[in-house]
Amino acid sequence: MDYIFITGLAGSLILVTGAAWPEGKDVKHPTTSIKNWLFAIGGLVMLLYAIFGYQQGGPIFFVMLEILVAISSVLMMLNTPDKVDIPVLALSGLGLVVWSLYLFEGYNTVLFILGLLGIGLGYALQIGTLRRSVALTLGSALIALFSYIEASWIFFWLNVFFAIFSAYYIYTGVARQRVHA
Repeated sequence: MDYIFITGLAGSLILVTGAAWPEGKDVKHPTTSIKNWLFAIGGLVMLLYAIFGYQQGGPIFFVMLEILVAISSVLMMLNTPDKVDIPVLALSGLGLVVWSLYLFEGYNTVLFILGLLGIGLGYALQIGTLRRSVALTLGSALIALFSYIEASWIFFWLNVFFAIFSAYYIYTGVARQRVHA
């Protein structure tokens, strides 16, 4: 196995573990949450994977995606207020979308741009809301489709997992709202 695949596999496993890790009820600060550390470390490893892949001729778009994830992870760990998070993520996402448009390589680039917008919006929206889950589901699904077209299987399966995971939150959130209605 080569170091690029091992890096991507390790990052994916860390992120999937973070997604499955139960959220602690008594977390006072994001840096005390194992789940948050798994997301932050997994995102950093996936950024390295994207950079390694780009150096070997892979698409720059995955580096862009992981830059957005890294920015959101830093904001999460610093526990910045939403009034800071939303503009920073919105400007970062907009900048990456403009960069993507500049590098336009065909219609599959549109899938990436829309997916990046969905994920960026999802990170910026309030945790636990239906809008956040819908944005993350659609964004992950579009990135998975882009990854399939680009034959980037680690990003494909990782985003399929996150799309399903976010869709599950939509389903359980809607079910809970019906019970409480």
